[in-house]
Amino acid sequence: MTVSGPLRKMKTSLTDGVAHYWLRLGDQEVEMNALIGKNISLTWSGVINCIRCGRVTKKSFAQGYCYPCFRDAPETESCILRPETCQAHEGISRDMEWSKNHCLQDHYVYLAVSSGLKVGVTRATQIPTRWIDQGADRAIIVARTPNRFTAGTIEVALKKHFNDKTNWRRMLTNNVDMLIDLLQERDKLKRLLGDEHRIYLKQDFEIMKLSYPVEVYPEKVKSNNFEKTKTIAGELTGIKGQYLFFDHSNVINIRAQGGYNVDLSWN
Repeated sequence: MTVSGPLRKMKTSLTDGVAHYWLRLGDQEVEMNALIGKNISLTWSGVINCIRCGRVTKKSFAQGYCYPCFRDAPETESCILRPETCQAHEGISRDMEWSKNHCLQDHYVYLAVSSGLKVGVTRATQIPTRWIDQGADRAIIVARTPNRFTAGTIEVALKKHFNDKTNWRRMLTNNVDMLIDLLQERDKLKRLLGDEHRIYLKQDFEIMKLSYPVEVYPEKVKSNNFEKTKTIAGELTGIKGQYLFFDHSNVINIRAQGGYNVDLSWN
């Protein structure tokens, strides 16, 4: 069977602690958990469509945008990567209607364990999607704020003491520090924040545990993309974060291939 279309970030859900994935190709979705253990192939047609406006672009920017959208769209403003730079709460945005739904909404500050301990920010509606996308093993919400900017300032304060990046190779090989105590780390950060930030800390808490449909974790991984080879094929042996595992050690980051028009085939 073959399904074709421009790739988008995989849709995810969490059921009984297990991540489930759907590969999106245009307006079509394919359940990927059901294909684990089967031989599949992804073949790039040579065409890239902007994931926002749909126009054909020679080069993809920011994981799927054409240059005009990368330059002008609210989805690519600096605050997407650096929440502390958000100005929507001051009425400044490329698109205020978009910001009302994305920036001027409740945001969480969280601690997660994927490769190691990290601090992060996401909209309240993006839990557990954000953690699945990062391949988190465990995660806990530590603060709730009324907008993206405030969450970003808390993250900046905590980045002096906590990492804010995921080591994707360690995440994909499941090289996770199991000794990290999230409750202990949560109690530690209370002492690191000033009164202006401490008021947003959550008093109730719950550690969420996540697992992924991976047959065997490899000792090493080799990253592939469509610029290296137009066809990526083999047995699908697992999915974690936004990565597909082929024959255990070959991986492709689907999110990084946003807009690439591909044919997905399987028996």
